Amino acid sequence: MDFLLSLVDLFWVFMDFLLHIDVHLKELVTTYGFWVYLMLFIIVFCETGLVVTPFLPGDSLLFAGGALAGAGLLHYGYLVVTLLAAAIIGDAVNFRIGKYLGPPIFQRDYKLLKRKHLEQAHAFYEKHGGKAIILARFIPIIRTFAPFVAGVAGMHQGRFLTYNVAGALIWVFGLVSAGYFLGNLPFVQKNFSILVYVIILVSVLPVVVEWAKYRFGKR
Repeated sequence: MDFLLSLVDLFWVFMDFLLHIDVHLKELVTTYGFWVYLMLFIIVFCETGLVVTPFLPGDSLLFAGGALAGAGLLHYGYLVVTLLAAAIIGDAVNFRIGKYLGPPIFQRDYKLLKRKHLEQAHAFYEKHGGKAIILARFIPIIRTFAPFVAGVAGMHQGRFLTYNVAGALIWVFGLVSAGYFLGNLPFVQKNFSILVYVIILVSVLPVVVEWAKYRFGKR
């Protein structure tokens, strides 16, 4: 019972950090200064590079970081370079983990993991791999699993690297710049929590649409 209560408390602490990320990030900058860049690197690297941490904030963190850069609390150039490095290296590590674990996992069929699924995933990434890797950057959770699945599916490493870098550039520059130019507007500052909800909703919406098309189209 105590363990469950601890999990609930941890969940609400995380939600408070997510919804008020601008306030908490500002406190971290004030307290730790330059070390915040390392903290941001670790968060983005873990979200993109480890399949066990898809819950970490990505889009809202980039936007909030850009807003702090616009307010002069962070250096825009250092922030972009830090987040780009984290996003590219994270996806590359996740891809290598999938590439390493894929063959042993699919040597035989399991109840939920079948070799035909691997073959289908391989065909999908050969046909749509570039678009999938780039678009996944803007979709929470899928952003974490896309490079891993690409590695499992045997996507060509050079091709993956090209789209990995392209996706990271669009994602980081887009959201950090949006935060830099828009994050300090009075309306945005006053409604930042609502804006976080909007960012999450817009990010997840394509997945919902595709699922609905598949679900009802199949019927």
